[in-house]
Amino acid sequence: MVTNAKPIKVAQWIHAGPCVVRVEVDAWLLPDCPDEPSLEPATVRWLERLQQLADQGNIDELIQHGTVYVRRSA
Repeated sequence: MVTNAKPIKVAQWIHAGPCVVRVEVDAWLLPDCPDEPSLEPATVRWLERLQQLADQGNIDELIQHGTVYVRRSA
């Protein structure tokens, strides 16, 4: 990453079917775009994998990576 970029943690939300998952990821604030955090390619691939798990309804696996919120009927 750019040497003068500032590392930060940001929350990312993954939505699928009956659940929503909140995960914290490492991101970078670049000097020329300080309002928009940038993610590294490996982080994007990891988020895509979590999206696949959410689409499959694999709650047990998702719990290991973040906070899972499940919609329940009344």
